[in-house]
Amino acid sequence: MQRYKKIANSIYQTEIFYIFASMKAFVYEHTTALPTLKSGSFFHSPELMELYEYTPRHKPYMAVVVDDEEHEVAHLLAVARYKRAIFPPYLYTHVRIIGEGIYQQEPNEQVFGLMVSALKERLQNKVLYMEFSNLSQKMFGYEALRSEDFFPVRWMSVHNSLHSKTPEERISAKQLTRIENAQQRGAITKTVETEEEFKAFSKLMRRHNWLKPRRYIPDDFFFRSMMEKGNCKIFITKYHEKVIGSTVCVYSGKDAYLWFSAARRKSYVALHPNAVTFWESIRDAHKMGCRHIRFLDVGLPFRKNPYRDFILRFGGKEVSTYRWFRISIRWINALASWLWRE
Repeated sequence: MQRYKKIANSIYQTEIFYIFASMKAFVYEHTTALPTLKSGSFFHSPELMELYEYTPRHKPYMAVVVDDEEHEVAHLLAVARYKRAIFPPYLYTHVRIIGEGIYQQEPNEQVFGLMVSALKERLQNKVLYMEFSNLSQKMFGYEALRSEDFFPVRWMSVHNSLHSKTPEERISAKQLTRIENAQQRGAITKTVETEEEFKAFSKLMRRHNWLKPRRYIPDDFFFRSMMEKGNCKIFITKYHEKVIGSTVCVYSGKDAYLWFSAARRKSYVALHPNAVTFWESIRDAHKMGCRHIRFLDVGLPFRKNPYRDFILRFGGKEVSTYRWFRISIRWINALASWLWRE
């Protein structure tokens, strides 16, 4: 951003990029170099950063803002993913940032802009595109992201409240009947407990998502580590000992996040494996005392969106939001900005 003064230098794999109102922004690539950070969202935690460090084809970057006394003001985790594609470019890297980060006080747009500038400076020549998603408020960071050549794409967000009513009070009667019928016929949902169940989950997840260009499934190490550290639960639905549905729920603060899902919907249409697995994931989050369960990657706000409509049958709330993108190839970014102009 033009109002920031750029200063450069390298210290312990850390670069100071911008200084603004006595605050400095650093970008760290390794957890061993991190200062002590405020706890908060799992999606911006040193624990998740460390997991990504050891996960193949991932590289984390933690942006940290400190004041003139070197006290943390905010931090934000960005993750670079290395992907292979069927069509050109056959190998590329993109960056995903989930949420606006963690702040010592209330989220601040100027501090957020400082972290965005630092990450852009570090990554713009290394990645094909950058993406911000799941910001808590639709207009948060609008000016900062615009000034750094990001463009907004309208997106959908869905979450279920679990604190004011029970899941049974929110789900549609038709959806509940389908689930109960499937369970009576032998569909059983449980958490992954054995190595055999984990391998079946992994196989289903990769088969389900391999033709989805935007769905990127991390290495098995990533899921194993999250389970072992208690950061997530993996639910599977079995029918005659075959895994026909799965979800991955991550827990952060007082909320649950349904991050990944897969199901053999066409092979077991009558058993509604997606619905059964989602339902038990929602009920478990309610039993754990979570205030909400949030569904990541609901998709674009098309008039007809089968996945969104499916989720809403559980009684969720639909909210219009933005996802922000910046493509490193300037003329393509300019064209995309024009195509998605408001």
